[in-house]
Amino acid sequence: DLNGFVAGIATLLKDDGVAVIEHPYLRDLIEHCEFDTIYHEHLCYFSVSALVPLFARHGLFLNDVQHLSIHGGSLRLFIGKQDEVSDTVRNYLADEQAAGMTGLAFYTDFADRVEGVRDGLVTLLTDLRAEGKTIAAYGAAAKGATLLNYSGVGLEYLDYVVDRNTHKQGQHMPGVHLPIYDPVRLLEDQPDYVLLLPWNFRDEILAQQQTYQDRGGRFIVPIPEPRIV
Repeated sequence: DLNGFVAGIATLLKDDGVAVIEHPYLRDLIEHCEFDTIYHEHLCYFSVSALVPLFARHGLFLNDVQHLSIHGGSLRLFIGKQDEVSDTVRNYLADEQAAGMTGLAFYTDFADRVEGVRDGLVTLLTDLRAEGKTIAAYGAAAKGATLLNYSGVGLEYLDYVVDRNTHKQGQHMPGVHLPIYDPVRLLEDQPDYVLLLPWNFRDEILAQQQTYQDRGGRFIVPIPEPRIV
């Protein structure tokens, strides 16, 4: 209930108060083909052009915006009851208009590009398996479940998934039934490649797995297009 939520903000906010909200940015999702962030917990995907009238409907102003790199590109919003709209917000509106985000054409090739990522990933994994390579995956996250199930990537391509969350270890990935182990398994088995499912934390995870890489292990980053790093 978006309107009910925003109406609640308007009710709770003092006249000089500021509400701060952070969410994934629609433009980044579309342009970088981040389709695996679309799942049941994420019901809506926002542009600034959509947010301004949403808040205005309840007597609120989107006064400022900050772009963040987290989750493949997010926006931090600053909302108030006073009209103090910054040039940053105006620039976002102009940029989105110029990019065509307020029209259908901006979104029409998204499905084709998503299929391209899927096909490219399956081809890469198939070729590596044909060469006799061993492949695991890192990160039993929701976006990983989306990617694996949509791509049809299961035990025929991957041996298992590792994750630092002890509550996930000993369980299986939904749909594809890949077993989940402690990341120490990577050093025990030293698979040739590891598919990085939470690619939005790439730098952090690669730093954690430096020993695996020093021994010759390679990571596969699937988004925005499958590539070996």
